[in-house]
Amino acid sequence: MYLKTLHLKHFRNYSDQRVEFCAPKTILVGDNAQGKSNLLESVELLATLKSHRTSRDRDLIQDGEAWGQISAALERELGVAEMALILRNGSRRTAVLNGEKLRRQMDFLGTLNAVQFSSLDLDLVRSGPGERRIWVDTLLMQLEPVYAYILQQYTTVLKQRNALLRQWGENSTASHTTQLAIWDAQLATLGSRVIRRRSRVLKRLTPIAQTWHTAISGHTEELQIRYAPSVPLTEGDPALVQQAFLDKIQQRAIAEQHQHTTLVGPHRDDIDFTINDTPARQYGSQGQQRTLVLALKLAELKLIESVVGEPPLLLLDDVLAELDLSRQNQLLDAIQDRYQTLITTTHLGSFDAQWLNSSQILQVKAGVVTP
Repeated sequence: MYLKTLHLKHFRNYSDQRVEFCAPKTILVGDNAQGKSNLLESVELLATLKSHRTSRDRDLIQDGEAWGQISAALERELGVAEMALILRNGSRRTAVLNGEKLRRQMDFLGTLNAVQFSSLDLDLVRSGPGERRIWVDTLLMQLEPVYAYILQQYTTVLKQRNALLRQWGENSTASHTTQLAIWDAQLATLGSRVIRRRSRVLKRLTPIAQTWHTAISGHTEELQIRYAPSVPLTEGDPALVQQAFLDKIQQRAIAEQHQHTTLVGPHRDDIDFTINDTPARQYGSQGQQRTLVLALKLAELKLIESVVGEPPLLLLDDVLAELDLSRQNQLLDAIQDRYQTLITTTHLGSFDAQWLNSSQILQVKAGVVTP
């Protein structure tokens, strides 16, 4: 797939900016806080309907404006897709695909595939479980767009169940118990779907990441990725996972009533990374952690390409400055012209002549993009 054009209106610090892409690699160069990351963020939104920088649409709309819009023309093997995402201050956004307003935003997913790698991702190993859950969920939404719907349903049930638990007290009635049993069943059904899909995608990603990690570390380190769900995961029959889920809820029932929150389910899951049998989070050096994240991102590219059948876009936001020369070279060599790449930088010193000659170089200054 190839992003041909991108048009931003009232998005972040862009008033009305159209960009045409004419090379496999586009280098966005400029000082900090000029809008380079904003441009990559707009592509991320088209791919995932989410931004890793904010969860509020009003943060994405230019100051003083009531709406913002991201439009793009994407060339795929099946033809050109025209995409638009209209953001509104205080009301629901609109997704438009090939001129048709979509009833469900989630039907937008899967049109554009992209892997985002920013300096924030280097905290993926060190950060809390929530960041790792977001990472695997974002990947899953691109591979299986229906997953976004499943996760949304699970989140809705979780909120309702938590609301009921907050009401729990000395005055709890049989009605409370009956309602809770209903939410338990729904939570187990939807939660087991989330858990099984997360487990499945990590099994597919792990061998690819291990191959990359071995190469980047010079065959000195072995990576292991282990999914750690809060519910025992039984292979095979989905009904067994649901039953294990319900059993675990029963075990934690008293604790949940005291804490007034749901303590069982995929919202409590984690993903463990180990290097040479040592936990990477607590004991991995900064260099080891960066090698690990680089291997994960390269594995995402390969996995999406194998599932979708076309290479996804690669969005590199200010990561070269965070990587040493060896890891920079590993990353740049892996990309070549295989993946359309948008890369931000404050200077061109990280690129050799071959890269510069085969790249489109755009200057970004105060929300204006020029060749």
